[in-house]
Amino acid sequence: MDEFVLAVDLGGTNLRMAVVGRDGGIIHRERCPTPHTGGAEAIVSAIANLAQKCRSAVDGNSLSRSLAIAAPVIMKLAEHRIDSAPNLPMLNGTDLAGELNRKLNVDVVLENDATAAAIGEHWLGASRGFDSSICVTLGTGVGGGIILHGKPLRGPDGTAGEIGHICVEPNGKACGCGSWGCLEQYASATAVVRMARELASGPSSLLKYTVDLTAKDVFEAALKGDATAIEAFKRMGYYLGLALAGLANVLNPEVIVIAGGMAAAWDAFIEETRIQIKTRAFREPADRVKLVRAELGDDAGILGVASLALLKSYERVDQVDPLQ
Repeated sequence: MDEFVLAVDLGGTNLRMAVVGRDGGIIHRERCPTPHTGGAEAIVSAIANLAQKCRSAVDGNSLSRSLAIAAPVIMKLAEHRIDSAPNLPMLNGTDLAGELNRKLNVDVVLENDATAAAIGEHWLGASRGFDSSICVTLGTGVGGGIILHGKPLRGPDGTAGEIGHICVEPNGKACGCGSWGCLEQYASATAVVRMARELASGPSSLLKYTVDLTAKDVFEAALKGDATAIEAFKRMGYYLGLALAGLANVLNPEVIVIAGGMAAAWDAFIEETRIQIKTRAFREPADRVKLVRAELGDDAGILGVASLALLKSYERVDQVDPLQ
């Protein structure tokens, strides 16, 4: 039985790889900048180089024959190809798993990064022990992953869990997905900055003359009592609550996990989110669902795909699904 697996978090800025044990313990880490020139071949080579470093750091004979990758992509599941990768457009239409299989002679598991984070939190994090959960990642954008009956929901087109593109304002801001009024335009870090700028017209606002405004600046201003910053986060919480209330009605989850960089501003938005869920969802699902912060941080995606690679390993020796 394999002792360790290789798991990758392929981000728009950084490429991280870890050697993960069967208990979820991380034995070794490697990282490098994500290549943005050289096409898909450059990313394949970067992953292969990190894999070689990891193999050198541990007993290569104990590593799994599976490599697992969490990436910000939408996949054509039936064709095992990447449909679109907005942050890594050189991967659009590519068979990344096939290329890595040929280069490294390993089975490759490729998973959407937000779904991978949901799997990781379900395995070892904030939603462990729950049968149904939703993980919402709040960062530069808004992503999501759904676990139902202990299994990730992907959908026949691979787009299940695209929570950031639920419409919360029918005539709202245009979104990069081609629609408008999406949650991503009202509950992401970039959205909070935009809303703060739109609100910062009063002379007393601490944000009015901040040139390179960030979501962290807005949060720190809110902590100091700045009315504009407080209102920006209240609006974020309002729109997040609208989306989560609908999900509570449709999916009746036991727990909703809030992950991503914006989870650090939890106290600034979560009360308004709770109010909207209580106001708009049916009483039973609203009372049942727990809102919690993620526990695994940046490792959620890596641990999520590691569990999938472990499942492949376990299946080869007729063992038990590690997600159960």
